[in-house]
Amino acid sequence: MALSFCGNDRGSIAYSVDNGVLDNGCFVDALNLVPHVFLLFITFPILFIGWGSQSSKVQIHHNTWLHFPGHNLRWILTFTLLFVHVCEIAEGIVSNTWSNHLHLFMPALMGFIAATTSVVYYHNIETANFPKLLLALFIYWILAFITKMIKLWKFAEASLGVQYLRFCITALLVVLYGLLMAVEINVIRVRKYVFFANPQRVKPPEDLQDLGVRFLQPFVNLLSKATYWWMNPLIIGAHKRPIELKKIGKLPIAMRALTNYMRLKDSYEEQRVCDPDKSPSIWKSMYRAFGGPILLSSTFRYMADLLGFAGPLCISGITANMTFGVYFMFSTELLQNTSVLAVLLFLALVLQRTFLQASYYVTIETGINLRGALLAMIYNKILRLSTSNMSMGEMTLGQINNLVAIETNQLMWFLFLCPNLWAMPVQIIMGVILLYYLLGNSALIGAGVILLLAPVQYLIATKLADTQKSTLDYSTDRLKKTTEILKGIKLLKLYAWENIFCDRVEETRGKELTSLKTFALYTSMSIFMNAAIPIAAVLATFVTHAYVEEVRLSPAKAFASLALFHILVTPLFLLSTVVRFAVKALVRYVTKSNKLSNPTLLHNIAWQKQLVWTEMKRSYHVHSALCWFVSIILNPLVFVCIGECFIQVNDGFFTWGSNLSTLSDINIRIPTGQLTMIVGQVGCGKSSLLLAMLGEMQTISGKVYWSKYPFANPFSRCGITPSPHPIKNRYSVAYAAQKSWLLNATVEENITFGSHFNKQRYKAVIDACSLQPDIDLLPFGDQTEIGERGINLSGGQRQRICVARALYQNTNIVFLDDPFSALDIDLSDHLMQEGILKFLQDDKRTVVLVTHKLQYLIHADWIIAMKDGSVLREGTLKDIQTLDVELYEHWKTLMNRQDQELEKETEMESQTTLERKTLRRAFYSREAKNQIDDEDEEEEVEEDDDDNMSTTTSRRSKIPWKMCCRYLSSGGFLMVFLMVSSKLAKHSVMVAIDYWLAAWTSSNPQNQSLWSSLGVLQHRSYVPVFIILCGAAIALCLITSLTVEFLGVAAATNLHHNLLNKIIHAPIRFFDVTPLGQILNRFSADTNIIDQHIPPTLESLTRSTLLCLSAIGVIAFVTPAFLIALVPLAVAFYFIQKYFRVASKDLQDLDDSTQLPLLCHFSETAEGLTTIRAFRHEARFKQRMLELTDTNNTAYLFLSAANRWLEVRTDYLGAVIVLTAAVAAIWTSSQSGLVGLGLTYALTVTNYLNWVVRNLADLEVQMAAVKKVNSFLSTESENYEGSMDVSQVPEDWPQHGEIKIQDLCVRYDTMLKPVLKHVNAHINPGQKVGICGRTGSGKSSLSLAFFNMVDVFEGKIVIDGIDICKLPLQTLRSRLSIILQDPVLFSGSIRLNLDPECTCTDDRLWEALEIAQLKNMVKAHPGGLDAVVTEGGENFSVGQRQLFCLARAFVRKSSILIMDEATASIDMATENILQKVVMTAFADRTVVTIAHRVHTILTADLVVVMKRGSIMEYGKPEILMEQEDGLFASFVKADM
Repeated sequence: MALSFCGNDRGSIAYSVDNGVLDNGCFVDALNLVPHVFLLFITFPILFIGWGSQSSKVQIHHNTWLHFPGHNLRWILTFTLLFVHVCEIAEGIVSNTWSNHLHLFMPALMGFIAATTSVVYYHNIETANFPKLLLALFIYWILAFITKMIKLWKFAEASLGVQYLRFCITALLVVLYGLLMAVEINVIRVRKYVFFANPQRVKPPEDLQDLGVRFLQPFVNLLSKATYWWMNPLIIGAHKRPIELKKIGKLPIAMRALTNYMRLKDSYEEQRVCDPDKSPSIWKSMYRAFGGPILLSSTFRYMADLLGFAGPLCISGITANMTFGVYFMFSTELLQNTSVLAVLLFLALVLQRTFLQASYYVTIETGINLRGALLAMIYNKILRLSTSNMSMGEMTLGQINNLVAIETNQLMWFLFLCPNLWAMPVQIIMGVILLYYLLGNSALIGAGVILLLAPVQYLIATKLADTQKSTLDYSTDRLKKTTEILKGIKLLKLYAWENIFCDRVEETRGKELTSLKTFALYTSMSIFMNAAIPIAAVLATFVTHAYVEEVRLSPAKAFASLALFHILVTPLFLLSTVVRFAVKALVRYVTKSNKLSNPTLLHNIAWQKQLVWTEMKRSYHVHSALCWFVSIILNPLVFVCIGECFIQVNDGFFTWGSNLSTLSDINIRIPTGQLTMIVGQVGCGKSSLLLAMLGEMQTISGKVYWSKYPFANPFSRCGITPSPHPIKNRYSVAYAAQKSWLLNATVEENITFGSHFNKQRYKAVIDACSLQPDIDLLPFGDQTEIGERGINLSGGQRQRICVARALYQNTNIVFLDDPFSALDIDLSDHLMQEGILKFLQDDKRTVVLVTHKLQYLIHADWIIAMKDGSVLREGTLKDIQTLDVELYEHWKTLMNRQDQELEKETEMESQTTLERKTLRRAFYSREAKNQIDDEDEEEEVEEDDDDNMSTTTSRRSKIPWKMCCRYLSSGGFLMVFLMVSSKLAKHSVMVAIDYWLAAWTSSNPQNQSLWSSLGVLQHRSYVPVFIILCGAAIALCLITSLTVEFLGVAAATNLHHNLLNKIIHAPIRFFDVTPLGQILNRFSADTNIIDQHIPPTLESLTRSTLLCLSAIGVIAFVTPAFLIALVPLAVAFYFIQKYFRVASKDLQDLDDSTQLPLLCHFSETAEGLTTIRAFRHEARFKQRMLELTDTNNTAYLFLSAANRWLEVRTDYLGAVIVLTAAVAAIWTSSQSGLVGLGLTYALTVTNYLNWVVRNLADLEVQMAAVKKVNSFLSTESENYEGSMDVSQVPEDWPQHGEIKIQDLCVRYDTMLKPVLKHVNAHINPGQKVGICGRTGSGKSSLSLAFFNMVDVFEGKIVIDGIDICKLPLQTLRSRLSIILQDPVLFSGSIRLNLDPECTCTDDRLWEALEIAQLKNMVKAHPGGLDAVVTEGGENFSVGQRQLFCLARAFVRKSSILIMDEATASIDMATENILQKVVMTAFADRTVVTIAHRVHTILTADLVVVMKRGSIMEYGKPEILMEQEDGLFASFVKADM
C-alpha cells in the first residue's frame, strides 16, 4: 500500500482546504514540521564545521567548560521534551490503524530529532563559550511554540478536550517550548550577548583554571553527570597504561578537607553564638554543613524506588495482552497497548537506575566530605593533646589509629546508608499495598511471612557482629605470637624449638578457626534467609490464593506479584543491617565526641574556656620567620634580658597530670649563647625539666620566662599572651628528644625538617654527626626513605639523625635530651667536639644538654645538677667544686670509672661498626633477592612475548584462574563438588518453580469466576508439585550457603597451616633476605582476606552469575528470537567488564596506597608531638595532613565514580534486555504465562549484571592474597631428615665435647661466594676456645656451621665421632647450646623461656637462675617461675635478659656451649658475671667464645684468629701474644 503524508484512504478530501487552510489537520501537522526542518538546516553545517575543526585539535582542555545560566533546567526540559515526543510518536502510530497517515507521527519523529540536535548543539556552543550562536535555538523555540499553539487552538475549537491523548500531548509540548523559550531569554538577559553594547565576559570556575583538577563530576553537563561519561577516557585509558596518582590529579576546592572542615567548624560556632548556654551538638553541625546533599540524595532515592514499581505493573499490563486501535485515542487507551508498555517499562528502568546511581553518588561524595572534615578536626585535637595523656596511656596510638582508620569510616558508611533508612519503609509499604491490590487478602499472608522472618535476620546480623569481634581478638593474639616467632627465629632454630612455638600459634589459630566457623555458619544463615524468604512468601501467597480466593490466578497477576516479592526482599534484608549499623554509628559517635571533648586532653584544665579563641588564632596562623624578625625590630624590649639569660623558671612546680608534682621548687636560669648541661641520676627529672620549659607539663604553680614574657598558660605558646601586644614569646626550639623520632620520609627531609635546604650547612651537620658512612650504605643515599615504611635503622643511627635535625635548624636555642645514650665513645666524642662545641657554639646558640657522660662537664658554661625532681646545685663547674666538694668528688670517681670502661671499650668492633654491618647485610641481602626476583620477572615477560603495550594490557585484564583453582583445591575436592552441584540444582529448581507457576496460571480459562468442582480439582492439582518444588528450593538454599562458607573455612585452614609450616622450616637465609614486614603481611592482611573476604565474594559471584545465566536461558526459551539481540549485548557487556576490572583494580590499589601514609602521619604526629610543638611546626604538619587526606579522598572518589560508571552501563544493558525480551514476546505472541515468566527474569538481570562484574573485580583483587601466600609455599625447607637415623645416635651424645673441623667450606647460598674456606681445627673436650677477627672475617658463620644452619658444601665438622651433616637437624640442634649476641625472650612465663619443652624440674630451673645470679630477682616477682615476661622481655633490662639466656643455656646440660659475641650489648658488671659463670659452672664443658672484646678471651685455652674466612693464627693466647707482628698481638695492643 502506497504511503502518503495525509493518507490515501479518502481520495482528495485529506487535501481539501475548503474550510480554511488552518482547519485542515494535515496542513497544521505539516506546519509543525517547519521549525524542526529549520533547526536541522541551520545547525548541521555549524556542527560539522565545529567538529571538523575540533578533531584537528587533540582535545579541548576542560577549562573551556562554562555553564550558561539555566544549564540544568534546560537539560531536564529537553529530556522531558524527548519523552513527550516518544509518547506522541507512539500515539500517532497506534491511532494510525486504518490507513497510512504519515502526518500523525512524522512531525513528532522530526521533533524528536530536532530536540536531540538542539541539546547536542547547545553542548558544543557551551564548550566553545560562544553564546551568539544560541540565537538559532531562540528562534527555533519561538517557531515551535507558535506552531504548537495553533494546533492546540484548533483542537480546542473542535472541542477535543483533556480526555483525548493527542490534546494532552500537544498541551504539554506548548508548555515545554514556552519554558525553553524562557530559559533562552534568561541567557540573553544575563550574558548580554545580543542587542547589548558590552557583553559580559565570564571566566570558568576557579577549579577548572587549575589544570591539576581532574575530578570533573561537578562541572560536566547533566547527561555526562548521570552516565559518568567523563570517566570514559580514564577507564578506557587504564587498559593501556596503569592509573597513577598524577593521572587522577587534585580535588575540586569544594571537596577538599580544609573547605569541609571550615564548613563543619562554622556551623559548630554558629550554634555556640546562637545559644551560648547550651553546648553545641556535633549532629546538628553535621546536618547544617552536609544536610542539603543528603536530602537531595534521599529525593533521588524515593524517585528510584517509586519507579521500581513500574516494572511489575508493566509486566502485568503486557501479560494481560490487550490491543486497541482508534483514530482519536482516549488518554487511558495508550497504556493498554503492549508495545507502548514495553517502551514505558524500558524508560522507567533507565530512569530508576539513573536516579538510584545519582542517589548513591551524592551520599558517597557527602560521606567523603564529612570524613575529610572529621579527620581535620581530630588532627587539630591531637596537636593539642598533652604529653601526659600520651604517656599515661589515656590516649594510645592504637586508639588514635582506630579513630582515624575505623571510626571515621564507620560514620562515613552511616551517611551512605542514611537514605536507605527512610526510603526502605516507604518501599515496603508501597510493595504491600500493590500486592494487596493484585492478589487481595492472600497477599497479606505472604507479606506476613516476610515480616515475621525479618527479626530473625536482625538477630543473625547482631550475632555476626559479635562473632567478628571475637575472631578479631584471636587473630590479633595469633599475629602477636607469629611476630615473636619470626623475630626470634634464629634462636628457635638453634635450640630446635621451632615446632613447640609453631604449636602455640596453631593452638591460637584453632580458637580463631572455631570462631571463623561460627562466623561462617551465621553468614550462611543470613544468605539462606535472604534467598529462602521470597520462596516461602510466594509459596504461602499462591497456595492460600488457590484455596481461599474465588477468582482464579491469571498470569498477569501471578508474575507481577512475583516481581513485587523480589523487590520487597532487598529492603527487608538490608533494613536489619542498616538499623544495626545506625545504632553502631551512634554509639561510636558518642564515644568519639567524648574522646574529642575530653578536657584532660588539653594542656591545662584551667584554660579550657579560652580553647575556641585560641584554636581559631592558632589553626591557620603560621608564624613565619618574617613576623619574628619584624617583632624584634618593632619591639626591642623583648630582648632586654638576653645578655643575662634566655629562659628562667621561678618557683616552678610541674606535674604529669596527677596532683603529685613531678618537679618541685624549680628555680633555674639558662644563660644566653652558652652551653648548659643538666646532669643527675636516671629518673631524677632531667627530661621533665626540658619539657616543663617547653610548656609540655602542667604547671601547678610558678612561672616560666622566655626572654621577657612569662607563660604559665600553655596556650600562650601560640603567641597569645596576657600582655597588650601579642608577641611571639617562645621561639622555635630545636629539640632532639631522648627517644628518637623520625618521619616516614627521606634522610634529607628528616634532617632539614621543612627548612630551606642549604648544601654547605647540610654537609657540615652530616659530618658533625658522622652520618656520611651510614648514608653511603643506604641504597639511595640520603634520598632513602626511613621510618615505618622505609628502612629500619639502628638506635644509634636514628639518634644521630635526630641530633642532626636539631643542629640543622636555624634557631637561637637548642635542647638536646641525652643525645649520647645510643652512641659509642668515638661517636660521642666526635659529636661533642664537632657538633656541640664547634658547630653550635660558633653560632653563639644557646644549648641545653641533658647527659650522663660526666667527662664532658669540663666543656659546660653552666651546670644544673638534679636529684629526685628538684635542683640540687646550679652554677659553673668551678662554683660546684668550691661550694659542694662532696658532689664534685662523687662526679670525679664516676668520671674515672667511665674512663676505665672507655679504655677497655676501644674494641675491635665498635657498636657503630656493628650497626653499619647490620645495615649493609640487610641491604645487600635484600638487593640480591630483589635482583633474583627482577630476573625471574624479566624471564616471564620474555616468555610471554616482547614486552610491548598489548601484552601488558592482556596480562592486566586476565582473570587469575590459576589462583582460583589453587584456592578451591585448598578447600578440598568434596566441598567444591558439593558447592557446584548444589548451586546448579538450586538454580534449576528455582527456574522449575517459576515455570510451573506459568503453566499453572496459563491453564486457567480467562475471567472465569465460577467453575465446576472438576475445574477446582484440576486447578488445585498444581499445588502439591508447587509445594514440593518450593520445599526443595528452600533446602537447597541452605545447602549452597553452607557449602560455600565452609569451603572458605577449609581453604583458609589449609593455606595458613601450610604457610606457617613452610616459613617455620625455611632456612635461616630466607629470613635474612626477606623483610620481616613482608612475611608478617602474609599472616595478617593476606590471611584476613582469605579468611573473611573471599568466601562472601565467591558466593555472591556464583549466585549473580547463575541468576543471570538462568534468566537469559529462560528468556531464550520463551522467545528464541531474543538470542539474535543477545549477541551485540554480550559483546557490549564483555567490553564494559574488561575495561572496568582493570581500572577498578588500579583505583583500589591507589586507595589502599594513599590510606597508609595518612594513617602513618597521624601515628607519627602523636608520637612526635613534643618535637613538633617545640619546633613550632604545627601549621606545616596540618597542611601535610590536609594534603594526604585530599589525596586519599581523590582516589576513593574516583573509585566510587568508577563503580557508578559500571553500574549505570550494566543497568542500561539490563533495561535493553528487558525491552528486547518484551518486544520479542509481543511480536512472537507467545503464551501469556511464559511471557510473564520471561519478563520477570529479565527484570532480575538488571539487578545482578553489575554484581557479576563488581564481584569479579573484587575476587581478582582478593586472589592476589592467595598468590602472595602461594609464592611463599614454594620456599624450600631445610633438610630436617639427615642420613642417619635418630636411633643410631647415642642418648648422651655429645658426651665429651670434642670437635674436629676438617677442610670446612661454607656459603650462605648456592648463588653466593664461600664465607669459610678450607678451615681446619681441633678442639679437645672441655677446652675454652676464643675466636676473634675483624668484621666479616667469618667468626659468626663458623658458629652457625656447628648447627648446620649454613650450606656446608665441602669438608665436615665431626663432634664426638659423628659427622654433624648426617644427623637429623632436630637431634643435632637439641644437643648443643648457644648464647646469642642479642638476648631474645618470648612473651609468656619465665619457665617457658627457660624450658619450653617442659622436661626439667623446678629445682633444675632454680639452680640455673642461681648460677646466672637471677634467683633473688625472680623470687621477688609475683609468681616466681611463672612470672610474666612481656613481649620481647621488655620488663627486664638488657643485662637481665642476657643473663636469662645464660640460664637457658645452662638448663640444657650440653657438653658444648657456643657464645656468639654474647657480651657485645651488655654493661661491664653483667659481663663480669657472665665470665665468672662460664669459668665455674661450665668448667667441664667445651666453650667456644666468639669474641667482641679481646680481653674476654685472654684466659682461654686456645685462640683462633680469623681473616676473610680462613684461620690466620691458631694456638694458646700467651704464645700468640709473643709474636709481635701477629694479628692477635696487634688486637691486644689496640685494646690496652
